[in-house]
Amino acid sequence: MSYQRDPRVDAYIDPLPEWQQAICHEVRELVHAADPEVVETIKRTVQPYFVLDGNICALLAAKTHVNVFLYDGGIVPDPEDIITGGHENKTGRTVAIHEGEKLNVPALLAMFEQIIANNRAGGWRKLKRES
Repeated sequence: MSYQRDPRVDAYIDPLPEWQQAICHEVRELVHAADPEVVETIKRTVQPYFVLDGNICALLAAKTHVNVFLYDGGIVPDPEDIITGGHENKTGRTVAIHEGEKLNVPALLAMFEQIIANNRAGGWRKLKRES
């Protein structure tokens, strides 16, 4: 897949352990597959964010896992139960992927697509107010 890569995102991913690099690359490809207009950036000094009409997700490598923060206001369905944290969070939730775990690609792709659709419809805050 061809997309505009932000070299600062590469600078974040490249020094990580190989298994974390693989997860980050897979998530990166997946969020771009959800919509070719997704833009990469860095926020909070070093954290990779993927945005399109608002935040979609962010990556954070921790010692034992990689967190994928979903900026969905808790309104995107999770029928395959991949959310691992932030269930009560009002702005976002987390999918933690540990070494040796496989990413649930169809479920995460569906969530990215829904977050993008929600962003294009005015964002989850607006959608929550209207519901």
